[in-house]
Amino acid sequence: MKNNNKEQQVQERKQEFLFDGINYKILLIGIGVIALGFILMSGGGSTDPNVFNEEIFNFRRIRLAPTTVLIGFGITIYSIFKKSK
Repeated sequence: MKNNNKEQQVQERKQEFLFDGINYKILLIGIGVIALGFILMSGGGSTDPNVFNEEIFNFRRIRLAPTTVLIGFGITIYSIFKKSK
């Protein structure tokens, strides 16, 4: 009888994850896409503060990188709201 109670207590203490494994995989993909977007935003600066560099206004930094970050946020939100089976 006592042995059976210990088994029940061990089963009750067993940690359950909030999401399934697929949710965590999608979440990591989303975080990777966000990181890629921020990497795409980097650069274009000048070492001399008196010289203006037009590279800061190119397509990659103005359009592509913010869109990539927003897509990454969308992927992470999807991973949170995805139902478990």
